[in-house]
Amino acid sequence: MTTRRHTIRDGIAVGLIGYAAVALFYSAFDLLAARGAWYTVNMLGQAVFRGLRDPAILQFPISLDTRAIFAYNTLHLILALVIGLIVAALVAVAERVPRERQLIRSIIVAGFVVTVIVVGRLTNSVRPVLPWWSIVIANALAAILAGAYLIRLHRGLWRRLALAQGLSS
Repeated sequence: MTTRRHTIRDGIAVGLIGYAAVALFYSAFDLLAARGAWYTVNMLGQAVFRGLRDPAILQFPISLDTRAIFAYNTLHLILALVIGLIVAALVAVAERVPRERQLIRSIIVAGFVVTVIVVGRLTNSVRPVLPWWSIVIANALAAILAGAYLIRLHRGLWRRLALAQGLSS
């Protein structure tokens, strides 16, 4: 199997891990809040695809919109796969080009921060049910689990990226 195929396979796996981690986090989050496992994804789906903008509506029971849930899950999966492919490509470059490791590490960290900020800004209308801390934790969980997968797959990756200092390898 070529390096490109490995990178694509790794990217798909990283994306699926990230997607599943966030989805499972919010299912557990909603179940613990006694709202039902689909509550947050239903709200997000309705906010993104149905124009739900009034946070006051969140005080009342809202029926599940299966189309909005499906559409949002599809969007979330696609974005997670794109992010996974980007991260896997960055890791592949870091493996081949040691002098770029520090930059790549910075890009990965910045990508995490940007993702949290963008998700937070885009979900402002449902902030009462989707607090900032949950966005940070869900994305951190996804990053940790996907990172653990990559670290296990690429022996010594953590050391190489953590210790990257300019031109050192």
